[in-house]
Amino acid sequence: MKKNQLDPFDIRIINELTADARIPLIQLAKKFKVSNTLIHQRIKKLKEEGILTTPSYQLDPWKLGYQSSAYTQIMLTDSKLHRKVEMELEKIPEIVECANIAGRYALLVKIFGKNNRHLRDIIYEKIQPIDGVEGTNTTISFEMAFARNVPLVLENQD
Repeated sequence: MKKNQLDPFDIRIINELTADARIPLIQLAKKFKVSNTLIHQRIKKLKEEGILTTPSYQLDPWKLGYQSSAYTQIMLTDSKLHRKVEMELEKIPEIVECANIAGRYALLVKIFGKNNRHLRDIIYEKIQPIDGVEGTNTTISFEMAFARNVPLVLENQD
């Protein structure tokens, strides 16, 4: 995998966009005292390199009626089945994240349910019946303390 080639200007742009993805690019240009064209070129480069992906809104699950959330570890009958199981998990809308992890459990998913009964139904009726799933281990999450993007550092820093 190619290492990214971020310079301090790229990092400034990314920091502004991750703070407010809707900021007008002309406003960024004025803030940085550069041309609008330069901002557009840099953002285009960052998109082409896959560093910037599609901007999106973050929904508040609680305000949408999802009062329960959990992290569920999934044990597989055979580790070779992880891609097949991942594709089945992706079909369950209440699962918002899926990670392939090391250890006895092969997958870790984050689930939102309207309540604990709904959460239980997702685990018992949607996840556990998937062919290749041997078992699950669930940890209820009371609340998300914080979530953030990875830190941006220049390559010559440790």
